[in-house]
Amino acid sequence: MNIIFKKDTWQEIYYSLKNNKLRTFLTMIGVGWGMFLYVVLLGSAKGMENGFDKLFSGFATNSIFLWAQNTSIPYEGFPKGRGMDLKLQDIDMLQRKISEIEYISPKNSRGNFGTAGEQMSRNGKTATYSLNGDYPIGNKISEKKLIYGRYLNDADVSQNKNVAVIGEEVYKNFFDSKKNENPIGKSINVKGIFFNVIGVFRVKRGGGMDNDQTVFIPLSTFTKIYNDGDNVDVFAIVSKPNADVNDVEDRVKDELKKKNKVSPEDTNAFGSFNLGKEFKKLTGFLTGMQLLTIIVGTLTILAGVIAISNILLITVKERTKEIGIRRALGAKPSEVRNQILLESVVITLSSGLLGFIFGIFVLMIFNTLTQNQDDFPFYNPTVNYGNVFSAMSVMVILGLIIGMIPAQRAVKIRPIEALRSD
Repeated sequence: MNIIFKKDTWQEIYYSLKNNKLRTFLTMIGVGWGMFLYVVLLGSAKGMENGFDKLFSGFATNSIFLWAQNTSIPYEGFPKGRGMDLKLQDIDMLQRKISEIEYISPKNSRGNFGTAGEQMSRNGKTATYSLNGDYPIGNKISEKKLIYGRYLNDADVSQNKNVAVIGEEVYKNFFDSKKNENPIGKSINVKGIFFNVIGVFRVKRGGGMDNDQTVFIPLSTFTKIYNDGDNVDVFAIVSKPNADVNDVEDRVKDELKKKNKVSPEDTNAFGSFNLGKEFKKLTGFLTGMQLLTIIVGTLTILAGVIAISNILLITVKERTKEIGIRRALGAKPSEVRNQILLESVVITLSSGLLGFIFGIFVLMIFNTLTQNQDDFPFYNPTVNYGNVFSAMSVMVILGLIIGMIPAQRAVKIRPIEALRSD
């Protein structure tokens, strides 16, 4: 359209908007506010998603934690209330029968699940901390951030070594952290047994299922100390990426019930926490938030664009004489129509761009305020520019469509009637 490249066109649009400053400003607020909401809400939803991803980074979110309880239904001559056990041999059985299992990590502990912690000491200092017997694979389920040394390995377990990986709080209590004392190769006393420290880990606030007031030793060493034999407190079961975590959980319990002669209807024999199911709920909530954001932003933008149409209708009525003169001087109906449509697009696009800029500015403030807040699940709020471009395109198209109403009204104005109007 040649009208876009004419200087007179833009001058006319400028003076039209300038002569109705307040009305134009209030109209632009509608569309601008819609785009502002769209950007801020979409960016905030992404910030929450990034925050939870950061919170659960290094953690197997498709995992199930399973433990033994008591039966609640009599079965095959066995009374109810019979205590169940998890055995190390159960790992091979479950992995053989359920192909969807990626791996299983057994863990025994003192200081968790309602049990008392273990007293530990070094150089006259004594304190009580949680003590866990673990396999190296346990670090895949909840990865520890090591600040010294390494985590447990297969040799530590197979050789029943007296080695320990300690939490940062344990390190600060037993070692001179102010002077950055290196604890590797030095020992702490646990139940009268000396353990060489091979690593120190740190747990970020609000993340994972461990804390830094915990000591990890090989599970084989743990079972010897407490004479646990092949009994295990908890299985951490990680399913394969494409497997149904809920199905894996049910099948694991079914296999354990068969092995231990437990009624298939007994829901109390084995307890569990399905992190995969809870994580899916969380991601579903975040997806719902993003969808709601798009709906709210789109409806608000639509309301603003309709307001622009109403304002242009008023503008057309006020400029009836001007439009009549232009028509009398030879202006084509298409030129008048395009002029009104162009005003609609300019107002719509300008409003959208301002809303976008202010929205990005607010997200930058949010990002600055939550930069180092590890206990708050919000990180790096960003907006997909493809989504913003799509929203802008929709705004312009809506502006053109709705702008046709005042444009058609302007075209229908007859020059003679317009010149006679008051």
